[in-house]
Amino acid sequence: MPKKNVREAALDILEAIEKHQSYSNLLLNKVIEKNHITGPDVGLLTELTYGTLQRKLTLDYYLKPFLQKKVEPWVLNLLRLSLYQMLYLDKIPDRAILFESVEIAKRRSHRGVSGMVNGVLRAIQRKGVPSLDKIKDAVEKLSIETSHPQWLVQRWTDQFGFEKTKKMCETNLMAPLQTARVNLTRTTREDVIKQLESEGFLVQESPILVEAIQSLKGNLVHSNCYQKGLISIQDESSMIVANVMEIEPNQLILDCCAAPGGKTTHIAEKLNGTGKVIAHDLHEHKVKLIKENADRLGLQNVETIAMDSRKIGEHYQSEIFDRVLVDAPCSGLGVLRRKPDIKYVKTIHDIRALQTIQHSILTEAAQLVKPGGILTYSTCTVDKEENEGTVQYFLENFPDFEAYSLHVPATIQPFVQNNCLQIFPQDFGSDGFFIACFKKR
Repeated sequence: MPKKNVREAALDILEAIEKHQSYSNLLLNKVIEKNHITGPDVGLLTELTYGTLQRKLTLDYYLKPFLQKKVEPWVLNLLRLSLYQMLYLDKIPDRAILFESVEIAKRRSHRGVSGMVNGVLRAIQRKGVPSLDKIKDAVEKLSIETSHPQWLVQRWTDQFGFEKTKKMCETNLMAPLQTARVNLTRTTREDVIKQLESEGFLVQESPILVEAIQSLKGNLVHSNCYQKGLISIQDESSMIVANVMEIEPNQLILDCCAAPGGKTTHIAEKLNGTGKVIAHDLHEHKVKLIKENADRLGLQNVETIAMDSRKIGEHYQSEIFDRVLVDAPCSGLGVLRRKPDIKYVKTIHDIRALQTIQHSILTEAAQLVKPGGILTYSTCTVDKEENEGTVQYFLENFPDFEAYSLHVPATIQPFVQNNCLQIFPQDFGSDGFFIACFKKR
């Protein structure tokens, strides 16, 4: 197979996401490798893929008046991809966008399709796109304007109010910063920054956490610091989890849903060569990722086991762990900037089914915590039913636990309410995240 150009590669990704509900981030990496895409083209492919995905509902609203009949899914994706470039990318001239779009259509189908693609894009060029001001309902308008399904915008509006929802939806359209956690068992943040700058990366200290850095230029996965195990790629919100667990030397800690191992290895680093963290995940290949991460970081106090965490109570004696982390399966509605495809496939039924799983894992995990030990519950969602709803369920059904005050850095304290931490994407540019702790009496 010949290598595909960037736009056709982006079209392949968009098609695969729609057909197979594939994950955009995993597909993107595979396509980059398969087509040997390098340099600036990697950035362009990423922009085209994520940008078109992020704005899908907006693009469909703009395209609708120009489509006289239903078109094949790949043609619609080609039109979305082309219109995204015309509206949101200033550096690419329209003539280049039109030429490439028509050429792709010619290669994939007959002259009638390429003519239709050309006609639609030229009509938009002449007439412009329809105004969003025609939409009078505020929730519907915000849904189309920020490309979030209307049921989700309505749900968030009911839970958080319209203004907070609007800010969250707008923030979800922005590309996130890459952040990394410094392995403080082997180096310091200052030394890592110096090394990365000597490699040509532009980085800065995180204002949120002392072990975190932010990349302003360059993918830190390709740095020597990453290869040598001096840093891990992890979002700042996710780093807060190990910080609230009050980890002490020589503790035995269980991480129930651990892959790919960001929190597991952070816990192991905080143990500083003592104790042990046992990491579970359902799938063998994901457990392998945790082991690989621990080995890269030089951590000897990590043990990995492939197991369904809804059955962990059968595997251990009761009350043997000092700390237990349930970073639960969730809707992922806090990470829509990184995985925009999630917002188009999740439903209210998914949220309720996931809450059942969350309850099951917490039920198993609770019996493993020592008296005086701490159980931490976290998700990468902003949904109140999955977060506060699950906390309420746990406290009502497990009277031997009590809500435990979160001890967090001063920078994060304003976001703690009722012993729970809810971070929104707009708060400090990190992922939406939720954390609560329970102490066994």
